[in-house]
Amino acid sequence: MYILLLLTLGLTGLVSTANAADSARWWRGNLHTHSLWSDGDDFPEQITERYVTNGYHFLAFTDHNTLQVTNKWITVVTPQKGATPAYEKYLAHYGPAWVETRRTQDNRTEARLKTLAEYRTKFEQPERFLLIQSEEVTDRAKTGPIHMNAHNLREVIKPRGGSNTVAILQANVDAVLEQRQRTGQPMFPHVNHPNFGLSITPEELMQVRGARFFEVFNGHPTVFNNGTNRTPSMDRLWDIVLTRRLAELKLDVMYGLGTDDSHNYHTNSIGKSNPLRGWVWVRSAQLTPEALIAALEAGDFYSSSGVKLRDLRQDAKNIALEIEAEPGVTYTTQFIGTRRGYDARNEPQRNPAGEALRVAHTYSKDVGAVLAEVKGPRASYQLKGDEIYVRAKVISSKPHPNPSQRGDFECAWLQPVVPGAAR
Repeated sequence: MYILLLLTLGLTGLVSTANAADSARWWRGNLHTHSLWSDGDDFPEQITERYVTNGYHFLAFTDHNTLQVTNKWITVVTPQKGATPAYEKYLAHYGPAWVETRRTQDNRTEARLKTLAEYRTKFEQPERFLLIQSEEVTDRAKTGPIHMNAHNLREVIKPRGGSNTVAILQANVDAVLEQRQRTGQPMFPHVNHPNFGLSITPEELMQVRGARFFEVFNGHPTVFNNGTNRTPSMDRLWDIVLTRRLAELKLDVMYGLGTDDSHNYHTNSIGKSNPLRGWVWVRSAQLTPEALIAALEAGDFYSSSGVKLRDLRQDAKNIALEIEAEPGVTYTTQFIGTRRGYDARNEPQRNPAGEALRVAHTYSKDVGAVLAEVKGPRASYQLKGDEIYVRAKVISSKPHPNPSQRGDFECAWLQPVVPGAAR
């Protein structure tokens, strides 16, 4: 079923990023955003305007288990607390001609949330800004929350459930691919924040067929991008998944997305889930859902928490990049990968009684080794031919202006190159 879906949807044909660079431009976007339609604390119009004014070209609202298509009212004024900050700003900015309210019997004021179809015309412009209809499919295993974003949907995806983490992920991925095949509309799933609730181990994530994207960076303060004493960082998890997925399981490459997972829009701090922390730059000839998804599926994008590239050329043999350097900031590019013949031994972590723990296994340093390191605004790497994959990470000396975790620096993550694969 999975292979048939891939062939039908054209997911096996990848585009050379070197050729694509000559006929396309870069578009900046966020693929993980929450609003008052679920557990965000602001109206979609106010949030969208924030991204537009900060130079974004596309935005996906991913509210939990819902699309912005129904008739929804929320309380914005109560006799005890008065008006919420979001409502005061919303009414002041858009005025009573746009803001629709009603009074309840217990003297509360409710406001109707505008649907995506209603407010998108205020912001969308061809080749300038695009809103993508998306959803965070919010499921749960006995061991923790299982969240997955689904993009450019026509219909809401109900969480499918399952007997374990892998089964739940697989069922929800399959539901998105089924809707895509049935409707003919391009759409794709991406797995969210594996370390949130310590819910998804690399050994579980690597098994999911059709899961070609996960969040290597997420701006929420409780997702442990940098790992814990028991769980790997997202970079380490990515290398484990790539190595075993490509070399042992013979599954597709997995790409790493940078996202906000924004919920909090009124106060910026480390303990809040703020916007403008992580994003993707996608190279595409057009700013349309179809073109963006094709580029993402071809791996023609990079993720960032602040570092911007001036140029990027990569194919199955070479990676070359130039950074749009800032004065006084230094840059280190690491070329990371695993070579064939690596030490494949891995062991589960155990408690004092010797029982295996449900956390990432331990692996040798062969997995995700730093193959080369280059200082400065330009870096390149020529593949030797014995690599299973190579990916590049750019680390700057500039602290993130609004980090989700203390000590974060601005970075960029390039997508993995697989020798011998069309790309």
